[in-house]
Amino acid sequence: MKYDFDTVIDRSGTGALKLEVLEERYGDAHLLPLWVADMDFLTPPFITEALRRRLEHSLYGYTVEPPDYWPTVISWIESHHGWRPQREWMTYIPGIVKGIGMAINVFVKPDEKVIIQPPVYHPFRLTPEGNHREVVLNPLREQGETYEMDFDQLADIASDPRCRMLILSNPHNPAGIVWSRPTLERLAEFCAERGIIVISDEIHCDMALWGNRHIPFASVSEAARSCSITFGAPSKTFNIAGIVSSYAIVPDARLRHAFFSWLQANELNEPTLFAPIATIAAFREGEEWRQEMLRYVEANYEFVRAFCEREMPLLKPWRPQASFLVWIDCRALRLSHSRLIDLFVRRARLALNDGAMFGPGGEGFMRMNIASPRSVLQQALEQLRDAIRLAADIEQ
Repeated sequence: MKYDFDTVIDRSGTGALKLEVLEERYGDAHLLPLWVADMDFLTPPFITEALRRRLEHSLYGYTVEPPDYWPTVISWIESHHGWRPQREWMTYIPGIVKGIGMAINVFVKPDEKVIIQPPVYHPFRLTPEGNHREVVLNPLREQGETYEMDFDQLADIASDPRCRMLILSNPHNPAGIVWSRPTLERLAEFCAERGIIVISDEIHCDMALWGNRHIPFASVSEAARSCSITFGAPSKTFNIAGIVSSYAIVPDARLRHAFFSWLQANELNEPTLFAPIATIAAFREGEEWRQEMLRYVEANYEFVRAFCEREMPLLKPWRPQASFLVWIDCRALRLSHSRLIDLFVRRARLALNDGAMFGPGGEGFMRMNIASPRSVLQQALEQLRDAIRLAADIEQ
């Protein structure tokens, strides 16, 4: 490989979230952190160099978007996902979770409801609730080591006309599902017929693994274009979450006018100085790095799976179709939620996301971030193996 993913990077002293809040959230500042969805690989050097060139001009005043900003984003989406959004459909947003909150405030009245599909990324629930909107659950159905949508149950809950919005995780977090075209087409037709707006969070779209292909929700049909707002960013793929570089795509003129005018009125559609610079560098120069990173992540998954099969056969890491997040089925351990957390945190000294936080269906799972040097994963898995063995010995 041209790029190095094996070197362990010391992130202490950088304000890294995954380290700085361990004491607050887990009660122990010295855990091995595999929870926050950023990577422990260095940000690609071509992005760092682009930022450095701008930093050399030591005046950081008001700026406008570079003229090649949106053409670069459009070209990337077209070349990687076979969809060419029009320039007028697109705007900057200051973060995807923030964008969800903004869309809720624009489109969902206080007495209306938001549908989510658990187990799913927990801000999908927390953000509507924090904005005092009711959340309605359309749980996914487990099918082997994946999930499928339950359209019958969705029809039941959507019979309430107050269901105004559905938040879609595409690809799915935490299970790493690349939703199929028939599923997306059916969801689009269902929501368009009922006037339900679909917020499609596609932040993991550039991280499809093993030949899987991401399908943008808005690309599948006219119905999808008429009812959707798509959120994307280069941040997960190129490890630049701290440089807020998100964008929205809204093909429908009516939705676009309502959303974009609200963003503009609050000056929330203007990117910070460094966001376009990092985005352009990522999408112009990043393909070789992205491919090498994905191959490394694939090998990391195979390492985790083989280790579990050999050393911890009661744990089943589901094979993701996209992303560096792995959904580990721990139900065969037959532990209560509190005992499962105790096993991982106090005994194995690991910080992962527990499945229950993702909602119904997540109980008994743990979400592991595998975008780390393999030596770090090996250390984590060995600590977990030893903790499971010790716990078993104690119970005997």
